[in-house]
Amino acid sequence: MVRKYVRGLTPQRKAQLQLKLVTSTIFKGNKDSYPQSVPRPFLDTRISDQEINPKVLQTIRNERIKYSVPVIKYDRNGFKPRPRQLILTQTAAYLIEESKVKQRLPYTSLKGISVSNLTDGIIVLHTSSEDPKQKGDLVIQCDHLYEFLTKLCVIANKQNAVRIVQGSIKIEIQAGKESAVNFSTGQEPMVYKAKNGHLTVVSGV
Repeated sequence: MVRKYVRGLTPQRKAQLQLKLVTSTIFKGNKDSYPQSVPRPFLDTRISDQEINPKVLQTIRNERIKYSVPVIKYDRNGFKPRPRQLILTQTAAYLIEESKVKQRLPYTSLKGISVSNLTDGIIVLHTSSEDPKQKGDLVIQCDHLYEFLTKLCVIANKQNAVRIVQGSIKIEIQAGKESAVNFSTGQEPMVYKAKNGHLTVVSGV
């Protein structure tokens, strides 16, 4: 019966189930918002090529685009929120501001991925300090956290690089300079820079 069901699946449905299995392996029982994500189908992309600036497409034309998504990027100095596009190719993640490539993060320089165990959409991409082109860890907020991270893990082969933490994620702002993202729960979801200089993320209860 099961074999007959699997044989009858369309390639798209089969690919969807395979991705969802990866998501489940990483997040089930570990992140509070995971159950709500299960019935939502993953899309191939959240940004079409027509919505990406032609200059950017020209810059990355030799790398096949696999997935794109809008994100909020938090500055390393001051944690000011800035809207960006995040594009995943076969070899790297690109952070885009309109027509500019703000950062290229090769998957070989991506040493870890951290998220909290709560319902927020904050993701920290830890970069290798040995790569002189990297400016420090990348802190982003994504409305499609499970979809984005599953695609990133599959494309970059980073399933084992995801850490789900309670309380706080240590981040490197630049070589030798550290800060942190602190997580808690409250009545209203909020993201702000606290008096201690850390980024504070409050998930709604």
